[in-house]
Amino acid sequence: MLSKRMETALNDQINAEIYSSYLYWSMAAYFESEGLPGFANWMDVQRQEEEFHALKFYAYVNSRGGRVLMKPIAGPPTEWDSPLAVFEAVLAHEQKVTGLINDLMTLAMEEKDHATAAMLQWFVTEQVEEEENATKIVQQLKRMQDTPGGLYMLDQQLAQRVFVQPAAESESTGGSEA
Repeated sequence: MLSKRMETALNDQINAEIYSSYLYWSMAAYFESEGLPGFANWMDVQRQEEEFHALKFYAYVNSRGGRVLMKPIAGPPTEWDSPLAVFEAVLAHEQKVTGLINDLMTLAMEEKDHATAAMLQWFVTEQVEEEENATKIVQQLKRMQDTPGGLYMLDQQLAQRVFVQPAAESESTGGSEA
């Protein structure tokens, strides 16, 4: 059973994950309007990942006897100055989400909620990957400033990204089913 404090914090995280999805959807729309379909695709895949994260938290709260409470979602930005500005915003956002996950882990440890801490470990690892991916694209965009051909090539590369739902927990963690 989840403590009320943990239940509230997890509900806040569900809201944050849904906002993340909304943010990436807004970024995808921006890139579509800029004629960069590969960049839009990358953002759409990111949107799908964030929705998966929200569903993972949703299922966890329910499995622990908690109650999911849906809250209003803030409107995301809709305009950026450049692809680089978008990806700098992505990196800043992912760093913020990393902080939120770390705060949840700290709360789980304070409450000696080992089940929640174990579940959160997946997100801790995921955030390392999220920040690394955003950082690499920021670096690439900085290197290719004033090189339109580079932007075209990166757009082609980002078009290749596809959403792959992570394997079930027992498969992804090496555990076995009973």
